[in-house]
Amino acid sequence: MPESAPKNRGAMRFIQAGIYSWQGVKAAYRNEEAFRQELMLAIVLTAVSFAFDVTALERALMIASLLLVMLVELLNSAIEAVVDRIGPERHELSGRAKDISSAAVTMAMAIVVLLWGTILLS
Repeated sequence: MPESAPKNRGAMRFIQAGIYSWQGVKAAYRNEEAFRQELMLAIVLTAVSFAFDVTALERALMIASLLLVMLVELLNSAIEAVVDRIGPERHELSGRAKDISSAAVTMAMAIVVLLWGTILLS
């Protein structure tokens, strides 16, 4: 954006950020199979969470853990897209970045299992 162009401020900046965020969610849904799978699983498990006799806080934590997986998947997809944009050749650092971001998704999934298991089995 040129320096002379007006910058979005206040509510307009918030609205524009929301538009960009929604575009990101749509792009992830359209282009990332893992995101689609995790979204469907989150929808199903959110509905399932209401079948259990848990407190509102426990249910909120259960659902938040599902959102955490999707958040980390979005970051993982962004990292992969940037690495792929740089070039198709294999590079140790590119592979490491992709592997580490993938490991973050796996850890987020482990949090879901740990949290849901702890709440439902206690």
